[in-house]
Parts: sequence; C-alpha cells; structure tokens
Amino acid sequence: MSPRRNFPKGRRPKNEDRDIATSNQTVEEHADGDFIVRKITGSSSNKPYRCPGCDQVIPMATPHTVAWMVGDEDNRRHWHNVCWEKRNSRKRNTERTRNAPRF
Repeated sequence: MSPRRNFPKGRRPKNEDRDIATSNQTVEEHADGDFIVRKITGSSSNKPYRCPGCDQVIPMATPHTVAWMVGDEDNRRHWHNVCWEKRNSRKRNTERTRNAPRF
C-alpha cells in the first residue's frame, strides 16, 4: 500500500509559496531599549548555551528565551526563561574571596 497523499499529484504547494509565521517572536519594550524576544522549545535547541543572567549553562533540549536589541541581531543572547523575566530586578553578582571586605 502506498502512503496517503494530502495533495493531488502535481498540486503540492512549493516551499517558497508557504508563509512561515514566527508567532513565537515578539517585540518587548524595556527601559534600556526595545528587544526582539523569541521563545525556543526544547526540541529545537541542539547545543548548550551560557545564560548571561545567572552565568549558568542552559543544557541541550531545554526551553529558553533568545533576545536581542532591535536592529542588532549579531548580539543575540540565550537566557533561561526565568532569568529573562527577572533580569531588571537582579543585583550585580560580585565575586569576592573569603577574606575580602564587603563595601
């Protein structure tokens, strides 16, 4: 038995005719500028990234957020979803040695 065809033979739409909508991509306004934010599913994530919010590794196949400034796609950053949501309320994490004074 041959596989079922969803389109009559010869009438299959070509790839260039299909409109691929990026519904998971939005523009968010923040105090430091406008960001394009894209939510990535775990199945489309095929390598580990380092989150700039917590400086931890985002493992492969983990849902996360990719964000960049409007017009600056070369500086895309991969964030944990929670880190992206809380990025404006975090304090700077300063690493100190054990005997260093706290100012």
